[in-house]
Amino acid sequence: MSYSTYVRLTFVICRGYKNKFFPSSVSPCLRGSGLHHIFFLLILLFTMFCPSYICAAVLPGIDVLSQQNFQILQNKRVGLITNHTGRSASGESTIDLLHRAPGVSLAALFSPEHGIRGESDDTVSSGIDERTGLPIHSLYGATCRPTPEMLTGIDVLVFDIQDIGTRFYTYIGTLSLAMRAAKGANIPFVVLDRPNPIGGDAVQGAIPTTMMPERKSGCGSITSIHSIPTRHGMTMGELARLFNEEYGIGCALTVIPMQGWQRSLYYDQTALTWVNPSPNMKSLPAALLYPGFGILETTNLSVGRGTARPFEVYGAPWVNAEEVLKILRSRTIPGVTFAATEFVPTAAGHPYRGKNCSGISVVITDREKLDPILAGLHLVQAFHQAHPRQFKRYGGFATEVGDRDAWELLTLRGISPDAVAGRWAEGVELFRRLREKYLLY
Repeated sequence: MSYSTYVRLTFVICRGYKNKFFPSSVSPCLRGSGLHHIFFLLILLFTMFCPSYICAAVLPGIDVLSQQNFQILQNKRVGLITNHTGRSASGESTIDLLHRAPGVSLAALFSPEHGIRGESDDTVSSGIDERTGLPIHSLYGATCRPTPEMLTGIDVLVFDIQDIGTRFYTYIGTLSLAMRAAKGANIPFVVLDRPNPIGGDAVQGAIPTTMMPERKSGCGSITSIHSIPTRHGMTMGELARLFNEEYGIGCALTVIPMQGWQRSLYYDQTALTWVNPSPNMKSLPAALLYPGFGILETTNLSVGRGTARPFEVYGAPWVNAEEVLKILRSRTIPGVTFAATEFVPTAAGHPYRGKNCSGISVVITDREKLDPILAGLHLVQAFHQAHPRQFKRYGGFATEVGDRDAWELLTLRGISPDAVAGRWAEGVELFRRLREKYLLY
């Protein structure tokens, strides 16, 4: 039996007990017998030792919509913004579910960065879906928002994409721009909610005060679409509610919530199968590190794209790994350990593609104690201390960190990462209060 099958079976057993002895959950041959009582005693003992995360099966919004017989979409021509992560708890594609749903007319598909199948690391072209024959409009190419032409004949836009809980992951930007397009076309917008894979309790990181203007393509700064903390601790449905009100979008928004999700849950506690949200987001540990360590992609280091552990290894051909490691080990950085490593990035277009890189491997030891943003700042400072002349940043560094002074403070002035992050504390607390009225769980 696979681990995922075991988790699902365990949930069914736990739920049977927790719903207080459903008669239908017990075989008729057991009812009224001593075996009946033994059966429930065994379940009671099992649930006493059953970790809470095993019992937490989550149903995404698409499953809830299906339970509702797709009522909100009846007799409507639907435009679906999705990719390979839009799937039910059983793994069935949202595209397929809507395409065959009685009374629903799936008319067009819209794909975000990485494409409808999540395989591209470049701009994405429009095309035709082979299985359904429907047009696929790219929202990461010539334009990053649905155009009026794309929305011709569409009665409602539906959004179903798995995010990873970081401000500069582009799916959040796609959500906001699509909501604005729906408002402009005067059509409703429906979000099928999904878990925040790195949990919904922690809120960490800087809040950008200066946003980049939109370009003619409609993309704007899609990696930093709104002033929210780097690790915002919200689901896509909750973000949609916040964006709609706080940033004046004002579309006719409906969120179909999940069932069973709690803010304390990480993705591996949901009983849902991990599907790489993008080609190089290959694991939950990588997603947990990404809010703080992803900023290193805006420097002249490799983040391991094209390796087995992208966003878990960092380096370059010129790095003295032992020197960087010595600096890191002299500090107290909770929740992670570091080790020297070597790797060969294979991602197309990277200057170190095919070259041996020396660097640092990051392993999470306690995710409850980990502050990925703080740990990422330590790594930036350690690389600079070891290589002050060679280690450089690019223009996107300030955008992704969300603090235009962070590089100078960490490198030129040698301010501690704790002090740099401390400058954001007031803004984070204000955001925590702001988000409260938009939370669904």
